[in-house]
Amino acid sequence: MFEGDIDLFIGTSSWSSTDWVGPFSPPGLKPEQFIEHYATVFDTVEVDGTYYRPPTRANVDAWRRRTPDGFTFALKTPGRITHELALLDADDEMDAFLEVISGLGSKLGPVLLQYPYFNKKTFTSPSPFLERLDRFLGRLPREMRFAVEIRNERWIKSPLVTLCRQHRAALVWNEQTWMPAAADWPRLTGGPTADFAYIRWLGDRKAIEKLTQTWGEVVVDQRAVTKAWVPIVSELRAAQIRVLGYFNNHFAGHAPASVELFRMVAHR
Repeated sequence: MFEGDIDLFIGTSSWSSTDWVGPFSPPGLKPEQFIEHYATVFDTVEVDGTYYRPPTRANVDAWRRRTPDGFTFALKTPGRITHELALLDADDEMDAFLEVISGLGSKLGPVLLQYPYFNKKTFTSPSPFLERLDRFLGRLPREMRFAVEIRNERWIKSPLVTLCRQHRAALVWNEQTWMPAAADWPRLTGGPTADFAYIRWLGDRKAIEKLTQTWGEVVVDQRAVTKAWVPIVSELRAAQIRVLGYFNNHFAGHAPASVELFRMVAHR
């Protein structure tokens, strides 16, 4: 994982949107060629599809073969584990998932444990969830890297931060309407909880879907938000923390353009 001296990996969540054909992917590409083109522009991707269905060995082998050396895949843990089972009796399924994706070899980046917003019917307080998470993280292979995304703002406190740090798991810093602003994440967490930082630019899904149902162009101006994140990323890199960050289509309407905006603002 993380070969070479690259300290910043910025990409998108997924590569397979047919809405990107024309604005990003050349017309005429076969679906299996989308990742090949993607990898000529970006050096990392977050695989959204593994949330919905665990990949096969054939999937993993194709991803590895179709991308260049140094490319990094971050993969979402299947939703059955994080959402349906909420980590209970999920060990065998997690083990099977990790065994398959280990076929990516040096191209395997962090495995993302993305959780939904937990209401009080699910967990009356953070403590029962943190107990599950502590046990779950404690049995995962230490040679792999993991990231934990929580979408309850009030849970971003010392118990969660300490637990993630103890297990060398990156607590995800995300850009989402009801979550902390960019400048608040370092203060709330005391810095990254692992030897890398993981950032997700998610946007406001409900609001943007009122504007568009296709993902081939930018429909929300996110320059101010992007500008707010650039110094945060720069400070992490200055502290020799490797940064992985991923833009969702829901951030502004067209994830590849969001990456390009970040690059442009960062290099001014």
